[in-house]
Parts: sequence; structure tokens; C-alpha cells
Amino acid sequence: MDTQEREGAVGDTGARGPWDVPRQPLWVEEPATRRRMPDPVRTAAVRAVLVMSLTMILAMVAFLTALAGSWLSFPMVLSAVASTVVATWAVLDVWVTRQVWNQRHGVVSEPSSSARRLRRERRRARREARAAQREATRMEHRGADRLSRA
Repeated sequence: MDTQEREGAVGDTGARGPWDVPRQPLWVEEPATRRRMPDPVRTAAVRAVLVMSLTMILAMVAFLTALAGSWLSFPMVLSAVASTVVATWAVLDVWVTRQVWNQRHGVVSEPSSSARRLRRERRRARREARAAQREATRMEHRGADRLSRA
């Protein structure tokens, strides 16, 4: 069988072979199920993962040097303990950064969101303050007009 016949260019009889299978895409993009983390939170999370991985490496080196009876065992144990404290701090930093982001930006999108309610109240108060300011300036101008006429 000729190459052109296999490709179907010459004498297409309608018979399909295994080479005529439609090509599947390599991947199918699916919508994300969760929204992406805000940049400061993601930065803190990456930092925490790096610190934790370094802590695990230090702890393993401390354990192995202790088993070997090396003189490096004591300094490694001290550095592993210090690194554990720093790793705990890094994880708490992720949590605090996330909480601060949520409070500042009102990420909660439910209709009963307290952040949305507070923003609405602040807007209403600002509107009323501007209206009162305009009314006060109008009254001042009216009073000045009356004095100038008299």
C-alpha cells in the first residue's frame, strides 16, 4: 500500500485504519475550583515552605550527626531548635497575613458580609456629611446676600 493511499489522498474507500484516529489535545484546561491566594499571602506561604524545608534538613543532619557521634552534633541540634522556632513564626505569619488581608479587603462575598455592611455605612455617613457641608455653605452664602442687601 502506498503512503498516499494510507493517508486517503488516492482512492478513499471510506475504510478507516488506526492511523485515522482523531488527535486528542495534550491537556484540557479546567476552571479553577478555588480562587488564587492574594500576593502577600502567597509570598508568606512560599517563605514558610522554604523555612520549613530548611528546618527539616537541619533536623535530619542533627539526627545523623548525633548517631555518628560527631562533634557537629551539638551545634546542629542548636540550629535545628532555632530553625524550628523560626519555622513556627513563618507559619504564623501566613495565618496573620491572611487574616489581615481578609479584614482589609472584605473578601467575604456573602450578602451578610460585615465588611460590605461597614463599607455601606461609611459611604452613607460620607454622603450625609457632604450634604450637610453643602447646606452649611449655602446658608452662609444666603446670610451674606441678605446682609449685603440691607
